[in-house]
Amino acid sequence: MRVIRVFVEGPLSPGQRLTLPEDAAAHLVRVLRLQAGDECVLFNGDGHDYAARITAAGKRGVDAEVLSARAVDNESPLRITLLQGIARGDKMDWILQKATELGIHAVAPVHSERSEVKLEGERAGKRVAHWRSVVVSACEQCGRARVPSLAAPQPLRAAMADLPDVPRYLLDPEAGQAIATLSSLPGGCVLAVGPEGGWSPRDREVLRTSGFTGLRLGPRILRTETAGIAAIAALQGLFGDLR
Repeated sequence: MRVIRVFVEGPLSPGQRLTLPEDAAAHLVRVLRLQAGDECVLFNGDGHDYAARITAAGKRGVDAEVLSARAVDNESPLRITLLQGIARGDKMDWILQKATELGIHAVAPVHSERSEVKLEGERAGKRVAHWRSVVVSACEQCGRARVPSLAAPQPLRAAMADLPDVPRYLLDPEAGQAIATLSSLPGGCVLAVGPEGGWSPRDREVLRTSGFTGLRLGPRILRTETAGIAAIAALQGLFGDLR
């Protein structure tokens, strides 16, 4: 039977009574038809699942009581940061959803010279809020109790300062080094994937001077929504928990 998991902002503890967020309440009652007395699982990103029971469900909202807490240990030992050139529309949603399911640690969306999507001000804020909801929903589905970090969109050059000090790779079908030849990644890595038009020569120079080296996934050129996901899966199979 599928476990119904709901993300809740803020601290949770056994014995606590709370009113669930409006979106979560609507999903539980209107879509899943849960009623008072039914149980679900709450999580807030602290690494625990909290068994809960619905105590009231009506037009005014859904109340629940936290029954117990259980530590969840399903995070990948391989900490991958995806440096993703912002893709159009649903492609970005798909990338975030699948990367989350595959155990990504962090995502840094970036504007590049060939990006077709430019996000600034209020529009950027709304898009980031939407992207976070995609990531949270993926965590609800796949059982993760920690939510991957999602940075605000920024220019490629500016994003370099915020990346972790780990090996950095630029996916490139013409690179000399292949994923299969990597010996180890004890501290994780950063993967750079360009937007639909790829990285421009100037983008590549920014990446190269910031410590990125080429890495070949295979002989074919993959689309932006495929490349990062395929590379994450391959690395998780070699050094993570997809074994």
